[in-house]
Amino acid sequence: MPEMKLAAGAAFPNFDVPQYGGGTLQVGVPTGDHDWQMVVVYRGKHCPICTRYLTTINDLLADFHTQGVDVVAVSADSAEQVETQLADISPAFPVGYGMSIEQMRDLGLYISTPRSDAETDHPFPEPGLFVINGAGQIQILDISNAPFARPDLNVVLGGIKFVRNPDNTYPIRGTYA
Repeated sequence: MPEMKLAAGAAFPNFDVPQYGGGTLQVGVPTGDHDWQMVVVYRGKHCPICTRYLTTINDLLADFHTQGVDVVAVSADSAEQVETQLADISPAFPVGYGMSIEQMRDLGLYISTPRSDAETDHPFPEPGLFVINGAGQIQILDISNAPFARPDLNVVLGGIKFVRNPDNTYPIRGTYA
C-alpha cells in the first residue's frame, strides 16, 4: 500500500515528543513571539550530513526568528544518541527525539531500516522539512528519500522572506487540484 504524502496547504499533524534537555516538544506549535514554525526531521546521530544541517540551522536561527519562524528539529533517535550528537552542536533551538513510526507515517516521510547495527539500532526517518504558517497549514514542504537531497536553508529562508513580505500576495503553491 503506498504511503500518503502531506499536501501543501493541509493542516500539519501536530504531535509531541520528548525534548532534548527535558520536557516535551510540541511539534507544529510555534512558541514565543513566532507565529510560524519550521520543522526539520533528520535521520539521526549516524548521519554526518544531518549534523552539518543542524549546525547550519544554528547559524541561521536568528534570521529565521527575525521572520517570525520558530525552528525545531526532531528524529527517532534515543535520548543518549541525541545527547552524543548534539554535544558538539549546542543547538539554540529545541530538538525532539523518539519519533514513532506512526508519527513518521503521519508526516508522509520515507522510513529506512538500518543497514547494520553500526549504523543505528532502529528504523529512522529520511529528511523532511515543513514550514507551517500562522493558520497551521503547510506553507512549504520537502520530503526526501535519501540524506543527499534536502533543501538549502538559505534558499528556504529567502523564500520565507518573500512569502511573508506584506507587499507580496504569494499563495501556498502546489496544492492538489
